[in-house]
Amino acid sequence: MSPWTALALGVTLGLVVGCVLMLLLWGRPDGAAAEPAERPDLPLGVAEVLGALRTGGLVVDRTGRVVRATSAAPAFGLVRGSELVDPELRRLAARVLQDRVIRETELDLTTGPFGTGRMLLGVRVGAIRDDLVLMLIEDRTQARRVEEVRRDFVVNVSHELKTPVGGLSLLAEAVEDAADDPVAVRRFARRMQVETHRLSRLVSEIVDLSRLQATDLMTELVVVDVAACSQEAVEHTRLVAGHRRVTASTTTPREGLRVYGEPELITTAIRNLVANAIAYSEDGTSVSVVTRRTGDVVEVAVTDQGQGIPPADRERIFERFYRVDPARSRATGGTGLGLSIVKHVCVNHGGEVTVWSHEGHGSTFTVRLPAMVEDDRPVGSPAPPTHRRPAPLTDPESAASLRAESMSPPPPHPDRPAPATGRPDDTREVAR
Repeated sequence: MSPWTALALGVTLGLVVGCVLMLLLWGRPDGAAAEPAERPDLPLGVAEVLGALRTGGLVVDRTGRVVRATSAAPAFGLVRGSELVDPELRRLAARVLQDRVIRETELDLTTGPFGTGRMLLGVRVGAIRDDLVLMLIEDRTQARRVEEVRRDFVVNVSHELKTPVGGLSLLAEAVEDAADDPVAVRRFARRMQVETHRLSRLVSEIVDLSRLQATDLMTELVVVDVAACSQEAVEHTRLVAGHRRVTASTTTPREGLRVYGEPELITTAIRNLVANAIAYSEDGTSVSVVTRRTGDVVEVAVTDQGQGIPPADRERIFERFYRVDPARSRATGGTGLGLSIVKHVCVNHGGEVTVWSHEGHGSTFTVRLPAMVEDDRPVGSPAPPTHRRPAPLTDPESAASLRAESMSPPPPHPDRPAPATGRPDDTREVAR
């Protein structure tokens, strides 16, 4: 073969190969067109509606691919990349596309790295085109929690009311049967008085708690002397103190212990803490109530020498009707609402209540309320309009102080060394 012939064959072969390659390249877009590379167009107005939604919203095609989603939708964990991962929602979308009927469902999902959290989602699915469905997702976790709390509250109230009412009914029958025995009648009458007092106290605390929960922010606030409220609360516990020594003291000048609030509610909160400390203390022990000021916060610390609170119970003691020792609470007439009332009083005054406890060494409950700043008006004066709505103690310094207090020993106790914060200027002791 001559060189010219070989050159001609090589050129011809190169042209053929080049043509084949060009045909293959030109054919690739046509072949890829069978698979949609771009999102399909949405019906008019759907994108605008999704952009205005504060809850989750998804537009899904018949293959389970997410065409459009709101910014809140990925937080629910239903989408991975551009795919709808929940099999129940995929089946629901297919059924809606098939019969064009709007459907709703609820999803109970686990959350968190360990799968211990729960999330309840309400999903409403409707077709917006032959190949697209719209999913509206609503987080119902908080609503379900509120409903459970309400249901538990009703159940607990019914149970707590049933006990004294049933006891009164039985005692009334016993009095009727023992009509000819004056000694038995007097014994049953005394027992009826005890049950009546317990029932009256329970109803009163339920009403107080309901009022506190219904009124998140108070309106008639006045200047309150917290030290006076502490002393009044101690005086109210005189009859139940028994052989326990109860002291009230202040470590700050009285002018610095004033807050904006309702004196009756603050006194009630402190009285509940003192009564609780007395109920869980043995005879011969001490209960101290120390009022002081730390920065712009007025604190009232109630310390007892009881058995302390187990760690597992400390997170629940402010729940309604929760009792660390149900048998002892029943013996002392406790309702399980006292600490819950304290918590709501503090929150409504823009404050908080914390607990320090060590088993075998007693407990300290501390009420922390925002103090008056640069205001010299006397006690009982109306609060200025700017303080009608107190804000919770959420500043970083107060939060850091709270965390440090929860890990540190309790405030001064009569039988414990007092910190160098000043000498008490007012002390009152109650004993019987």
